[in-house]
Formats: sequence, structure tokens, C-alpha cells
Amino acid sequence: MTKRLLPWISVLVVLSTLWRSCSPAAGADPTAGFIAVEVTGDRFKLHKPYDLPQEQRYELRADGVRRFWVYCDDKPIRAGSPTKPRSEILLNVTYSSGVWQFEGYGYVRAGTTGVSVMQVFGAPGPPRNTTLMLHVYGGRLVYYNDETKVVDDHIYDRWFRLNVVHDVQASALTVFIDGDKRLVVPGYGGDLHYFKFGVYTQTDPSHYMESRWRDVKVYTKTPY
Repeated sequence: MTKRLLPWISVLVVLSTLWRSCSPAAGADPTAGFIAVEVTGDRFKLHKPYDLPQEQRYELRADGVRRFWVYCDDKPIRAGSPTKPRSEILLNVTYSSGVWQFEGYGYVRAGTTGVSVMQVFGAPGPPRNTTLMLHVYGGRLVYYNDETKVVDDHIYDRWFRLNVVHDVQASALTVFIDGDKRLVVPGYGGDLHYFKFGVYTQTDPSHYMESRWRDVKVYTKTPY
């Protein structure tokens, strides 16, 4: 009996291997074909309420995790600014052409809602200054505040890998979660772009908002 089963076991093993290798999520790496950009510590620029020291809204832990938190009634980035409260990093790696990619591992604390946790800055101007924003509403990661474009249904209290690819010439952005392609949208133009991540208050926010990030990297197909 064992000898008769052995050929079938071998076939099942081969089929299982082939299925895993052909599965869209198997071994998916959005960074394949990209070049890593050196991002030194001085390129991480913190934006926070103007009246508070950074340690009251931002923490860089010994394990490399960056923790951001803000309250919906905090002050804006500067006195007189019409913008809403934020605690976020501006990655000072600017670009105006080529194909660029943000990668980071994010974590959104349960209860956080009405907030942007990642954006690609740069657009022609009012009414829009960004070419992509990812918001959190009720535990879902969505494109801006468009809940018909859901990037992930269950974003709370778990680490997720986020990759955002921006092809400037094609005016196209592709969003991956844990290696899976989740969203492809057009850009909004603009002559200068950079990435931001953290928490930035949007519509119908919770009183308290928090996200954490680690292993943030920038990639390009254009020598930098």
C-alpha cells in the first residue's frame, strides 16, 4: 500500500509547490527591480503641533519603531495655519520624475479614525496638495475618504507592510499591502513630490489618533 501511495504523494508535493509559486501573493516583492535610496536620519523631518515639544507627540524607540500620536483639538503645524493637527514625518527625498517607491511597516491603534497615515505630497495646488493619501476610517484603510476604494478592511492592531509606487510620467500610483496589489489610481500632477507618514487629522476624527512605523525605506528606478 505504501509503495502504491508514494507516486501520488510525489505528485501532490509537486502540485503544491507549483501552486505556491504561481499564487499572486507568493513571494511577491514590489521592490524588485528598484534601487534602494540611502535615507539618513536628518531626512526624517517631524511635523507636529507648534506649541508642543516633540516628545509630547512623537517617540523614536530603541527598537527603531516611530510612534506618532495627536489629539483632534491640538494646534496646527504653525500659528495661523488653517491645517489640522498632525504628528508625522516628512521624508526629505524629493523627486519630480521617474518611478519611486515608499516602503514601511505600519501599525494603527484600534479606535483611531478620521486620519491620514501616509501620503504622497505634491499636486498643482488648491483644492488638493497631495497626489495620494491613505486614510483610516473605522478600522479600514481607504483612498482619501472614499470608502468605495478600500485598501484593507482590517488595519487595526496589526503590523502591515505598505508599499506605494509612484510613476510620475504615467501619473499612476499602485498600493500594496503585505505584497498584494490593492489599489491602482491616477495621480494629480505636480512638479515636486515626497512621502509622509504618521497621523494627520482628517474629517470626523477620533479624539485620539495613533500610528507606529518601522523599517521605512525609499526606492527608485532613477539614479538619485
